[in-house]
Amino acid sequence: MLAFYKKPLLAAFLFILSLALLPARAQSGGSSTSVTGTVVDQSGAVVPNANVEIRNPVSGFQRNTGTDTSGKFSITNVPFNPYHLTVTGQGFNSYAQDIDVRSVVPVNISISLKVQGSAETVTVEAAGDLLENDPTFHTDVDRGLFDKIPLESASSSVSSLVTLATPGIAADSNGLFHGLGDHAENSFSVDGQPITDQQSKVFSNQIPLDSIQSMEVISGAPPAEFGEKASVVINVTTRSGQGLTTPHGSVTASYGSFGTSNAGFNFGYGGQKWGNFISANGLNSGRFLDPSEFVVLHAKGNEENIFDRVDFQVSNVDSIHLNLGFTRSWFQTPNSFDAQNATAWSGLVVDNGGLGPDGLRVGPADQRSQIKTFNIAPSWTRTLSSNAVFTLGAFVRRDQFNYYPSANPFADLAPGLQQETLSQDRTLTNAGIRSDVAYVKGIHNLKVGATYQQTFLDENNHFGIVDPTLNFVCFNADGSPNTEPTVTSPGQCGGTQNPGGSANPAFNPVLLPFDLTRGGGLFAFNGHTDIKLLSLYVQDAITKGNWSINLGLRGDFYNGLTSHKEAEPRIGIAYNVKKTNTILRASYARILETPFNENLVLSSTGCADPVLNPLLVCSTSAVTPFSPGWRNEFHVGLQQALRRYLVFSGEYVWKYTHNAYDFGVFGSTPLTFPIEWNNSKIPGVAGRVSVPNIHGFSALFVFSSVAARFFTPQVGGAGAVPPGTIGNAFTAFRIDHDEKFNQTTHFQYQPWERGPWVGFNWRYDSGLVAGAVPVADASGTVDLSGLTGDQQLQAGLFCGSTRPTLTTPLGTCTSGYGSSLISLPAPGKENDDTNPPRIAPRNLFDLALGDDNLFHGERYKWSLTVTAINVTNKVALYNFLSTFTGTHYVTPRSYTAELGFHF
Repeated sequence: MLAFYKKPLLAAFLFILSLALLPARAQSGGSSTSVTGTVVDQSGAVVPNANVEIRNPVSGFQRNTGTDTSGKFSITNVPFNPYHLTVTGQGFNSYAQDIDVRSVVPVNISISLKVQGSAETVTVEAAGDLLENDPTFHTDVDRGLFDKIPLESASSSVSSLVTLATPGIAADSNGLFHGLGDHAENSFSVDGQPITDQQSKVFSNQIPLDSIQSMEVISGAPPAEFGEKASVVINVTTRSGQGLTTPHGSVTASYGSFGTSNAGFNFGYGGQKWGNFISANGLNSGRFLDPSEFVVLHAKGNEENIFDRVDFQVSNVDSIHLNLGFTRSWFQTPNSFDAQNATAWSGLVVDNGGLGPDGLRVGPADQRSQIKTFNIAPSWTRTLSSNAVFTLGAFVRRDQFNYYPSANPFADLAPGLQQETLSQDRTLTNAGIRSDVAYVKGIHNLKVGATYQQTFLDENNHFGIVDPTLNFVCFNADGSPNTEPTVTSPGQCGGTQNPGGSANPAFNPVLLPFDLTRGGGLFAFNGHTDIKLLSLYVQDAITKGNWSINLGLRGDFYNGLTSHKEAEPRIGIAYNVKKTNTILRASYARILETPFNENLVLSSTGCADPVLNPLLVCSTSAVTPFSPGWRNEFHVGLQQALRRYLVFSGEYVWKYTHNAYDFGVFGSTPLTFPIEWNNSKIPGVAGRVSVPNIHGFSALFVFSSVAARFFTPQVGGAGAVPPGTIGNAFTAFRIDHDEKFNQTTHFQYQPWERGPWVGFNWRYDSGLVAGAVPVADASGTVDLSGLTGDQQLQAGLFCGSTRPTLTTPLGTCTSGYGSSLISLPAPGKENDDTNPPRIAPRNLFDLALGDDNLFHGERYKWSLTVTAINVTNKVALYNFLSTFTGTHYVTPRSYTAELGFHF
């Protein structure tokens, strides 16, 4: 086993080769397959031109096709789910049957229609169509929903959809979300390609929403094929052109508030054995990221992306699938009023009339970022028999992240937050190979697979001090820091340039060459590492009568800055109580959690560097590399259908993690570095209520309540305190993923099929745990001098009837202390675990009105959609001085109108 671990690439190759050499006798792999069949009459004669439809009333997926002259039909790219299949033909009774699509093995059905007037072949109980006898708690979302749900973010539309349409998700700024009490422990599987690095505005570029056919969002204990970041697994099936013998596509253009414009097109075309789907769009917005003010300051951005999926069936048993994608985004870091005015405010750090130490006017901060992402993912599928399919795939995905400081580095000074200027050129390249065999026979749905991937990290950073008080050399005679740029040696203290002064005992001469306020230059940090991960798994979904059992075992072999291997059993069981239309379920999963890759080298090794150590506020000079964490999680839940009108699915989850991850933010930038805590305990509940389409009306209600309790010490990353040193107390605190309750209610109504429709969202959030907001002691006294006037305004703070201004912050408040935007503990009652400060509760309402066929065309259609976000213009925070994201406001009221042409 040890040799196997040390040579994972060879082991992976041999394992995958053994799969490929199984006795071979195709269809696209990933998370979809085809449903095929033959329709005949009672005499065995084929029935041409019969209409075949499959649909899932909960996800909204629906697809129609017709039989050919041989009575055959084929519906391709069908996501894994249960479906209700109906067949109608002229002169015949309609036929109905439930089918379960759970594997890449194609589903083949033989259907016999009876002559009209005789008894129907199958009778299906209506409530049964709403239930899914699956031990894994998940939510299925098809284009029928997300085409009509109002989405807050145009640049992170996938994240916005997941937040609104699935339970267990706490909303955060800039397209981020916390899945079941964790941050960034979320992953994507796009047509079988694993993507476990962050997919949000400030880390990477997301797959465009227009390229997605459907999503399965797994919030329960994941099957063995999914690993690493598995709090929420977003299993994506992209759109395909295969089977579209008539070209279909759309051209859309929109314009809205903040000068936001978007133009895009998609096009799909193919035959029974090939297909191509391509989509492209461009976005430009004056509010690309969420600012730290309710007004918009310096927040422009743009994004361009293209996605292409190619399917080709080489032979009756072989098919090829290829995903191609490229996205570029460019955006400004939004300014606070402090950053907009930089050092122009008198007395923020040093009153120099708005001039920097170089004598030049500083001006507003102008920090910007650019992200370029490309992805190539080919796969080959071979049908081994009518019961087995082999898939071999490869992938390479690369993110290049560039962060640009202000042209005048002193503009990057953020009082109380950032004392340095920095730039970054970071690349993350993830390449790998995956293979699996799926076998379906009788009660078994077996899958055996392997994935080997390498992640190449390159980090190039430059740092420079822009705060003259960060590493000042001398005290003035009055005890204040001396900020003269020419004072660079302790020998000058008390001399002619510093009369009556004294040396600063905390002065660090190592930092002097990199202090720009004293004529220094930039410090360069270059880091590189190569992370290897081999994953092997076997799983079997067993269906027997009313029972459904998932058994799985996964093995992960991680070799990065540290090494770890983990055996991960997975088990789930569900029972269908058919008399009451109830499904009871329970599951368990052991999961290896791999460290975050963003700025991994800097955070792991930076504290050992004498220059970076004080800049990263380290409490140790040791290298603190990250060790993979491991988690035990338990789930129990139920699903209940109320006739054909409603289905409820709920889950209780308890997760215990050794080595729990989070991020720290660098100053006021969007740059973050990973940190690692000793452990975390996360209990919670999540649920979903779905109302399928009833006379044009449908509804969705999702909710959750999750506690995120983390425990010191911090054991990895910049600023870490290694175990066994001072501070190694197991103290609990609520991290800013913790939210007592949130819910989204979505209504959708289209009174007639070819008429206008309306979509409405109500989102309630009780509020995440807030950052470093001052709290009053038992006497009601609080010292607010650590916050600038702008930061006090951002938090909505007041002292009785007195409120701060940008230039006149509050000082010490002895009574009447409160906030309009943050829920503060009562005086003397603050507790980091049981009673921390929280963002104040908020209710947000969104509305969309549209018509998908304005002029009632048959072949060519025009559509118009008008969307209003935050229609009440609620002023509310996502977070305040969060250690991860800083301070951000929700989107002010905004409007968007979109015109589309469809063919």
